[in-house]
Amino acid sequence: MRSMKLDPAPPAHEVWWAHTSTADDRLLRLLDEEERARNARFRHQADRDRHLLGRSMTRLVLADRAGCPPEKVTFDLRCRSCEEKERTGAGPGDAAPHGKPHPSGPAQGWEVSVSHSGEWVVLAVSGGVPVGVDVERVSEARDLAGLAGYTLAAPEHAAWERLAPEDRVGAFFRYWARKEALLKATGLGLSGGLRRVLVSPPHDDAALLSWEGGGGPESAALTDLECAEGYRSALAALAPEPLEPVVRTAGDTAGLLRS
Repeated sequence: MRSMKLDPAPPAHEVWWAHTSTADDRLLRLLDEEERARNARFRHQADRDRHLLGRSMTRLVLADRAGCPPEKVTFDLRCRSCEEKERTGAGPGDAAPHGKPHPSGPAQGWEVSVSHSGEWVVLAVSGGVPVGVDVERVSEARDLAGLAGYTLAAPEHAAWERLAPEDRVGAFFRYWARKEALLKATGLGLSGGLRRVLVSPPHDDAALLSWEGGGGPESAALTDLECAEGYRSALAALAPEPLEPVVRTAGDTAGLLRS
């Protein structure tokens, strides 16, 4: 198969979008044995497709950036919350590996984050700066009032309730995407506590306003990403500079997956 060569000078931050229609069982060859076993355990085809796309596109992009075959790209899974518990003696240290993937081997030094929801998978890649990306499908069927109490800090909740009822659904998922992108960038994930992270209102430019308690980053940049109608997405990086990611479309990713 022909190879698809990416830009010789990689951007500081890169975002790749993939639609689930591009999932193909031939991509399973890009997964390692453990990843293939996990993929097979998913009960629903949609879950298998999202997992397959996330792992295969990550490995292909990193292989190009590192100048190595895809099979040489490996990952270490590290959960920052568990690491902090272990340091304080508050938790067991023998749990199965889990958490944020950190490229190892030839791709060590690169930072990645993957998210998926509905028909979309998104990958963020950065050269040495921790990143987090999130995509959320907007859904009116969920208990938004209950979720808002769990997700939004007091100032956010007050601002959200002041919105017109027809605007609250999309606004809630904008809040969620921004918060989860930040938590993923730190390596804490949702266990870090969504209500501890205070972000700007959904109709303002994305920004981290405050972080309650310990574990917050010294600096963080945040930006919204464009996705299909009915979705909200955000990208975060633990750096002070404004984010100007290079965005690769679903068509770009389809070409990469065919290469």
